[in-house]
Amino acid sequence: MTASNLPPLHRSDARFDKPLPNDSSIQSSAVAASRLDDSFAQIDWCAPWLGHVQQLDAISQAITRLSAASNWSMERADTQSSAPETQALDISRTQNTPDIIAKVLNTALHQQAADVQQQLPHTKPAYNHKAQALQFVSQDALPEGEAYESFIGTTGKIPTRDNLHDLFNGSIWLTFPKTKTMLNYHHMLEIAKCSEEPTGSKNRGRVRDTITVFDENGAILVTSEASIGEALIDFDWQNSLVKPRRYWDKMDNPSKDAKAAVYIFGHALLEQLIAPRKPLCAHSVVIHVSQDFFALSTQQRIAFLDDKLADYMNELLSKDAVTPRHLSPLPILGVPHFWSDNSEVSFYEDTFVFRSGRHRPKGR
Repeated sequence: MTASNLPPLHRSDARFDKPLPNDSSIQSSAVAASRLDDSFAQIDWCAPWLGHVQQLDAISQAITRLSAASNWSMERADTQSSAPETQALDISRTQNTPDIIAKVLNTALHQQAADVQQQLPHTKPAYNHKAQALQFVSQDALPEGEAYESFIGTTGKIPTRDNLHDLFNGSIWLTFPKTKTMLNYHHMLEIAKCSEEPTGSKNRGRVRDTITVFDENGAILVTSEASIGEALIDFDWQNSLVKPRRYWDKMDNPSKDAKAAVYIFGHALLEQLIAPRKPLCAHSVVIHVSQDFFALSTQQRIAFLDDKLADYMNELLSKDAVTPRHLSPLPILGVPHFWSDNSEVSFYEDTFVFRSGRHRPKGR
């Protein structure tokens, strides 16, 4: 399926992240009792690598209100609760309770379903398990000794802690639910295979290793120009990132004339980008699209990409010899327009970061 035959999405061009009305019953003292630690105040919500995250505005407002370093934001929101620009996710249920992130994400999940007039995303059943609607729950809900992935696959419940890592993980569940459920499905298949072995296996195996690397550190290069994708796979930084720079999309001002864009999938990578460092390297896949893709709204792009990526990962993870080496290294701050320093050609001359290639794995 290409962008030119995109099915009806039942979506408007309005942002998914339209915030819910603020609950005037939220008092600053109650919110303060559920504040998050200082690490959340370090998030740059305007960073280009966050621009594709669904419900971003509402999540960012809720997290800012709950951040220990943002008392002034909470006070301002409480005194101007009727102003649309200060409205945020309904966080009244977080009063005096832990599991703040799970509650914020659940509110965003239900708002997103309402915005697109669709049901909540569901798990992909493995073996005899039924599909389950996704929801975020306390980490304490995970039974001792049960695998995280199995718990999600059988219950639809995503254990979530009050930390940056799980905030970004939940944000990617909101953004790429079909792909995340597909990855979890393959985890379930591999876990079942191990349980069927006479002695069991403590080794996660090549399939689960590949899933984990992409889930934690993945990125998607979407391009309508095949040569850009091929150059990236071949470690040809000049012909993937430098020479075709004019064809790379700007996340804050998407263009229908663009031919390439990168969307981050890995939640651990998003966490690391709180403090950007030049050596940070994503493990990427290349998705080829028609030029029509770039004429879509950001929300339509992501919905289309989620379908394509889920199919791509299903095919990749079904290969007999899949390994993490099927994922192409991509120095993430080298993505055009992601970092101001990469406007200079000399940025890419750092051979410690932009290294020479390796042999492609068989079946690539």
